[in-house]
Parts: sequence; structure tokens; C-alpha cells
Amino acid sequence: MTTSQTTAPILVTGGTGRTGRRVADRLRAQGRPVRIASRGGAVPFDWHDDAGWDAALAGTVAVYLCYSPDLALPGADAVVDAFTARAVRHGVERIVLLSGRGEDGARACEDIALAAAPATTVVRCSWFQENFSEHFLLDGVLDGRIAVPADQVREPFVSLEDVADVAALALTSDAHAGEVLELTGPEALTFTQVARLLSDATGRPVEHVALTPDDFVAELTAAGVHPDEAAGLAWLFQEVLDGRNTATTDTVERVLGRAATPFEAFAKNAAAAGAWVPRA
Repeated sequence: MTTSQTTAPILVTGGTGRTGRRVADRLRAQGRPVRIASRGGAVPFDWHDDAGWDAALAGTVAVYLCYSPDLALPGADAVVDAFTARAVRHGVERIVLLSGRGEDGARACEDIALAAAPATTVVRCSWFQENFSEHFLLDGVLDGRIAVPADQVREPFVSLEDVADVAALALTSDAHAGEVLELTGPEALTFTQVARLLSDATGRPVEHVALTPDDFVAELTAAGVHPDEAAGLAWLFQEVLDGRNTATTDTVERVLGRAATPFEAFAKNAAAAGAWVPRA
């Protein structure tokens, strides 16, 4: 690894988000300079307005590419194509793309990123455990009712802590250049099983309720989620939670040399950290 690779900043897109901030924390802990790009940050950045892309990329050698709202949605491939091409023109040598399992649109974006730079690594993930503690399922856990458009399909939810560890490693070494790293938790669980584990962790009853997609969108919108985001989430449930992603992988253990985080451990740790303190 050259001196420029260790002293030049690493660009973290979505750097204030759930994955980005964790990746940035790990890079800083290694003494790596980090440039945070976000809509409201010191380096203004918007995926749908390329006016800020050059300032964000200038002088960087590696990029954590976390596209929002989701790689599977229409138009994401065009944005990723334009951004990765711009990054390479700026001298970026390494790209780490956060992707999702079982999504045709995401797969197209993966191919684009892999073709753009030989040192690209794709971090392809199952659904995050932290969706229940930091994102759209948090309110449901607090209310004791996880209402989603999924019945008894199994999903191997993965810890964001594991994802960030893998992404930070890929950003700072050549060990997995050109690879697709598919990350899952160690077991595939139904939402009913997840609700039971959350009940145990919080000490309060949490149930799983299977909704229709329309009812799911209506409930999220009533809770304050933007209608477009709610519709996108409903579409993702229908698109990938159909059993295609039930299989687990050993990638976390193979890459990090330790076992992937079980959902039960995540739930206990999140509860201890106060993630689900009842509302006053």
C-alpha cells in the first residue's frame, strides 16, 4: 500500500447514516483521514445532484459507496455509473459498494462498480438487525407490534457492526479487491421468531402481524414516514422477502476470523444500550 493510500482521505458517502457513521468510526480508529459526504454535512452531497460530487471526490483514493434510497430502485444504476466514472477520473483506486441480496437492480449496480475499478469490493447484505432498533421497525418494537408485509419467510438478518467491520477492512486493504462479499447473520429467522427474541430482550411482549402491502404503507405514512420511502419499503418486502435469501453464508467469519453476530446477541446488546426504552 502506497503512502498516498494511507494519507489521502477516504470518502464515506452517507457518512452520517447507519452504515456510514460506523464505517467512518472504524477508519478514524485506524488513524485514517475520513471525508464525510452527506446532504447536510460539511461536504454537501446529493446522489441526485452531481454539483457537489467533484468537491467530495477531490484528492480521495477510496470511496465507501452507500447509495440512497436503495440500489434496487429504478434509476440507481445510472447514478452509480455516473458516480463511479467520476470517481475513477479523480484517481479513486478502491470502491466499496454497499449492496443488497436478491435484488436485480442492485446486481446491475454491482456489475457497474466492479467494472469501473479493479479494486472494487461489493459488500452484499441481508436485511439489517438494526432495522429493529434504529430504523423503520423501531416504533413497532416500542409499540409491541411488528407489522410488516411478510408472513413466515425466513431472513438471516445481519449486524451492522459486522457489515462495518468488513467494509472498513475492504477500504483499507487489497485482500478482497474484485470480490463480492455476501454477508448474513448466522441463522435465518421468521419475523415471529424475531418478535419472540425481542420480547425476551426488552422484557415486554412484542408480536408479529402480517400486513398487506397497502396497509403497511398506510401505517408507515401515518407514523410519519415519507410516502415514497414507505412505498419503496413495501416494494422491497415483496421483491426480496419471498424465500430467495433464506440461505446463510460464512463470509463474516471467513473475512473477519470471528462468527457473525446472532440476532439474540444483537437484541440483548441493543436493549442494554437503551434502544427500546419505553416512551414517557
